[in-house]
This record gives sequence, structure tokens and C-alpha cells, in this order.
Amino acid sequence: MRLNLRKLTVSAMFVALAVILSTFSIPIGASRCFPIQHLINVLAAVFLGPVYGTAIAFCTALIRNLFGTGSLLAFPGSMVGALISALVYKYTKKLVGAYLGEVIGTGIIGGMLCYPIASFMMGQKAALFTFVGPFLLSTICGTVLAAIILTALYHTKAILELQKVLNE
Repeated sequence: MRLNLRKLTVSAMFVALAVILSTFSIPIGASRCFPIQHLINVLAAVFLGPVYGTAIAFCTALIRNLFGTGSLLAFPGSMVGALISALVYKYTKKLVGAYLGEVIGTGIIGGMLCYPIASFMMGQKAALFTFVGPFLLSTICGTVLAAIILTALYHTKAILELQKVLNE
């Protein structure tokens, strides 16, 4: 795989944004949603692709864990969502595919993958679907924010220019 300096630079900026803005949360009922990672996942899926998107999610989760602002549950949730979102977008070229990939990947699959981590590695008692609800709320919020940004970029044709520049 040939490394693209532009994609690496944008990836580093996405990681920095996700780590810095990870303290931003939206209260929804009894839970708090942290939508920035999901926003970044969708943007990375559309502009950078599956390898860079998944790497961004991994680096963000790793840095947040090292700083003590994240948990081990960030790894399966964000990485699976980023990967599925990017793969669906890559093969369909539809923004809706990227949105659905993030919601299904993080909210459902990532939420279920957190069960063994919570049970065996973190010693928490949890059911298989314990994390699906909170992950779905969070990913839907972030995906809606990404949809607003990408829709604005799409209507101004800026999305095509950004994709062209990053893929040169």
C-alpha cells in the first residue's frame, strides 16, 4: 500500500479533533452521547476510505485510553463502525450507505462486540445487548451531524473537489 501524505495529514487532523472534542457530550434522557467519534468515522469513510478510517478510530481510542478519557469499549464500537461505513460507501458511493454503515457497525455490531470485553476483560456483568442502546443513541447523533456537514458539502460540490484532491 502506497501512503498518501494528504490522507495521512487529514487522518492526523481527524484523530486530533476526535480526541480533543471527545469531552463534548449531549444529554439524551438518562444517558450522555459522545457523537464526535461517529461524525469523524463518517467523514473519514467518505473522504479517506476503510484503511484510514479504521486507523483513525483505532488511534483515537488508543490515545483516549492512554489519557484516561476513554474505555476499552471504544475499540470495537468505533473501529467496526468506521470500517463498515467506509466499505459500504466505497462500494455504493452513496452517502446514505456511509450513514447506515456507521449506525449498524457501531450501534449494533460494535455494541454487541463490547459484551466479551466488558465481561471478560473489564469484569463487568453485562448482557449481550447492554451496549446496543447507548451506542445507537450516540452513533445516530454523530451520524446526523455528519449528514448535515456532508449535505452542505454535496450541495456546493465541495465534496467532489475534496475527494479528488485527497485521491491524487
